Amino acid sequence: MELNSVTEAIIGAAIEVHKALGPGLLESTYEVCLLHELGKRGLKVEKQVPIPVVYDTVTLDAGYRIDFL
Repeated sequence: MELNSVTEAIIGAAIEVHKALGPGLLESTYEVCLLHELGKRGLKVEKQVPIPVVYDTVTLDAGYRIDFL
């Protein structure tokens, strides 16, 4: 998939979720719905992927997580 089509799929999925659910829900609700919608659009997505911090040549688990990868 090229960059423009991926961007279109992501924005379209986010708009679809927002139209269906509206504002005011918990972030976790939007997250699972967006994950589902992105999958329907053919994107391979992982959620809550841990990201280590490298400090002084040591890899540390600082509790950082990326929402979607």
